[in-house]
Amino acid sequence: MGHYLLRRLGFVVFVLIGITVLTFLLQRVVPGNPARLIAGTRASESVVQQVRSQLGLDRPLWDQYGSYMGALLRGDLGQSVVTRNPVTSDLGSYVPATLELVLYALALGSVAGIALGSLSAIRGGAVDVGGQSLGTAALSVPIFWVAVVLQLVFFSRLGLLPFGGRLDVGARPPPAVTGLYTIDSVLAGNFSLFLQALRHLILPATALAIPEVGLVAKTVRASMLEVPGRDFVRTARAKGLSPLRIYFRHTLRNALLPVVTVLGLDFGLLISGTVLIESIFSWPGLGQYTFHAIASSDYNAVMGVTIVVAVAYVLINLVVDILYVYLDPRVRLA
Repeated sequence: MGHYLLRRLGFVVFVLIGITVLTFLLQRVVPGNPARLIAGTRASESVVQQVRSQLGLDRPLWDQYGSYMGALLRGDLGQSVVTRNPVTSDLGSYVPATLELVLYALALGSVAGIALGSLSAIRGGAVDVGGQSLGTAALSVPIFWVAVVLQLVFFSRLGLLPFGGRLDVGARPPPAVTGLYTIDSVLAGNFSLFLQALRHLILPATALAIPEVGLVAKTVRASMLEVPGRDFVRTARAKGLSPLRIYFRHTLRNALLPVVTVLGLDFGLLISGTVLIESIFSWPGLGQYTFHAIASSDYNAVMGVTIVVAVAYVLINLVVDILYVYLDPRVRLA
């Protein structure tokens, strides 16, 4: 187990270094001039060059990258040219909103997908055809279209749920502990604010979870159709165990092994999907921050977002790998 973890940690370090190199180079070749943005559109070329020199953009790429990595190792992600705040401070404000949205979408998509996939595999026939059709549709429909439809139905027509934002206009957020409003409001004992934050989460989390439902449902269905033919299931039947006990103790438990891997991969996909969802629902999270950073050629902000997302994605997959080892010890031999 120790050797396995060391191999995985070495891979994590290698991936993160590669991501910083690739992102750094891509940022330098795309059109845009952050020096001009800081100096202003009316600034003379000499002023722009002076700002460019102050930012270190006139130095060789390898020198710029070395300086950036040195600062990164000290926990300094630089300053945003748009907000004029340290990037670490900006990320501390925007990451919790995105994390809350992604976690609720992941939970919703997982539960609904497991239920749909299990139902399709167990019932078969028309139920199976309907479940597969729903799963395919969930994977095929663009999430921005789903988001707009949800707003039209539940906000414009029915008036049941809010249009967007994390709280109602004028509402004060709970005292910051985790940055997740639903958790912080419970910690503060303000359950009315918890319900308000939860209502604001329903539409964006549902729109973000739709593709997750389809993917998890298809994975669970395929696994559950394969597991009943295994020796341990036939042995359980021979012992006279009830179908319900066989399903929960043996079939479903082993069918969920591939889902663990899928959820780890989907975590990164959900974060990338927040760029659209947060724009549509006016959600003040990492997606909107990233969009404005890219549009403004804000190098430090883009690099900061990339590194945070990459670290989160790699760590989640590391946790998934460790869980998989405990769920299936045969992985240790690979």
